[in-house]
Amino acid sequence: IIALVTSRGQVKDMLNLDDVIDLVIPRGGNSLVSYIKANTRIPVLGHADGVCHIYVDPSGDAEVACKIVVDAKTDYPSACNAMETLLVHVETLKSGMALKIMMALRMAGVKCRGGPCAMKSGLCDIAAKEMKCEYGDMECMVEVVENMDEAIDWIHKYGSGHTEAIVCDNESPVGEEFLRRVDAACVFKNCSTRFADGFRFGLGSEVGISTGRIHARGPVGVEGLLTTKWQLRS
Repeated sequence: IIALVTSRGQVKDMLNLDDVIDLVIPRGGNSLVSYIKANTRIPVLGHADGVCHIYVDPSGDAEVACKIVVDAKTDYPSACNAMETLLVHVETLKSGMALKIMMALRMAGVKCRGGPCAMKSGLCDIAAKEMKCEYGDMECMVEVVENMDEAIDWIHKYGSGHTEAIVCDNESPVGEEFLRRVDAACVFKNCSTRFADGFRFGLGSEVGISTGRIHARGPVGVEGLLTTKWQLRS
């Protein structure tokens, strides 16, 4: 059955039909997804936030980092896989890589808000009001971290489990360690978070994005208790 739903009132009526509807896959902004998850007993396949991070390791190439970060933020700023927070290693301040990335973002028209350490270091002029924010436009947060452990802890605390990426030297072991340790639906090495897309992954036309961890039905063995984690390497 195919029907067109045109108003929030109709959505509310539909969400009460848990006896005939098996699954809801919302496509839209944070407010729509949050509303649906809070107002139905029907299972919801989706996510409420798309707070994606890119962590820049000092082993990375400055030009590559600039291209990846700018693409992740500016290609489609309102998308749920756009970068919202940039984490830079403290060593990138000394090498000048962090400054190059900041200049590239500003030249692209991105307003950068600073976390506590970024403000102390003088990397940003405007302080971020909150550490977890889906800006959805040409704006992002920047923070300085001491090491990758701190970056991963930050991601797990403020991220939404959507897409996280690292920029590093291809031969550096930190890349594979980041891919292994970060808990998110998609974890990338040296490529833009914008690659998180069902069509790009060869799944056909994308119908939704799930950051959930439960999907089993029927008799459940070990495989049914496992979830998917996409890794992309460039």
